[in-house]
Amino acid sequence: MNKPPPPPAPDTPVSGARSALPWSPRQRALAFLRGQRADCVPWFGDLDYLATAQIGRGQRPADFKQSAAYLDWHRELRLGFYLQGYFPFQTIIDGCRVTEHREGPTRIRRIETPHGTLQERWTWLPESFTEGPIEHFLKSADDLPAYQYLHAHTRYTPDYTFGQTRGPQIGEIGLHLAYLPKSPFMQMVALDAGIIAVVDMLDDAPALFAETLQVVQRSHDAAAAIAVESPAELLMIPENLSSESVGPKLFERYMRPYQEKWTARIRAAGKFSCMHLDGTLRGLLRQECTVGFDFIESLTPSPVGDLAVEDWANFCGPTPTKFWGGIPGAYFSPTVSDAEFERHVRATLAVMRTEPRYALGVADQVPPDGLESRLLRVAELVEECGAY
Repeated sequence: MNKPPPPPAPDTPVSGARSALPWSPRQRALAFLRGQRADCVPWFGDLDYLATAQIGRGQRPADFKQSAAYLDWHRELRLGFYLQGYFPFQTIIDGCRVTEHREGPTRIRRIETPHGTLQERWTWLPESFTEGPIEHFLKSADDLPAYQYLHAHTRYTPDYTFGQTRGPQIGEIGLHLAYLPKSPFMQMVALDAGIIAVVDMLDDAPALFAETLQVVQRSHDAAAAIAVESPAELLMIPENLSSESVGPKLFERYMRPYQEKWTARIRAAGKFSCMHLDGTLRGLLRQECTVGFDFIESLTPSPVGDLAVEDWANFCGPTPTKFWGGIPGAYFSPTVSDAEFERHVRATLAVMRTEPRYALGVADQVPPDGLESRLLRVAELVEECGAY
């Protein structure tokens, strides 16, 4: 496949006198990614969860998130767009019988292999407009042979249709991002087994567990290669990490090699890379900053997280990796007072405007009861006190 060209440079120069006109979100983000100063700190946010709630309440059409109107919503809110994460490939499973059905609010998926049957159940929670797992594919080491067979018989084909449509729609409001697969270890922890079952399998069948990870990695590498060749200019490994569940020891053994390999290949393709770390930070942020990502995304600071924005740089030490986040999603809810919201945003901008290694972002999503007025207020504060 032909490699897409690197993203264009911003129209406004990144050196010299500050322009009389404000830069676009895209110009600010590209300057940040290149370690250069724009006019202000970039301001970006993920509205997917809020949009899901509005669709569920009947306030938006069912196809809202896939439409051009979704980008217009970001423009109206003066909010940079980036995280409509999608996988730019189709997944095809051979040699297995795959079925999915619903029982009330619960979605049940079964995969029958010659080595056993895997089943997961996810239940929709209408109050919070999300779903959660009540049964994972992997319950014990007994399920690993079937899981191996599944991934050994999974193949991928490029599916760039959505990206080819979405890319031109984005324009100056932001960046075009797509997903690689998770690392095989985090695929198990976050989606297919849960951390307790993973630890049990490590103890009960370490050789079989390691062999299974190798099979999954070969599968994920094939999908990752397709993602790197996609039209997206920014690629995320969506690990969904939090260091109270995965600490440095597990990270170094099971995750670093996958991340280092693919950040290097993303860079060689002339694109930018990031990973999603939205839980506690102290146990993993320093390590993730040595992998090779351009930035770590959705960093949640205290008082919700465990590390204040002003401590991120000193905690990580010298690193070219940049930081993206700073406003906990809960701060857009009316459960947080206007005064505390204002104080936190101003204090965060006071740190971020000191050097162009920070992008202000929602950590990690605006919740279903999020106030659009607060999104607009952040945009105002960025213009008021976010200049470098």
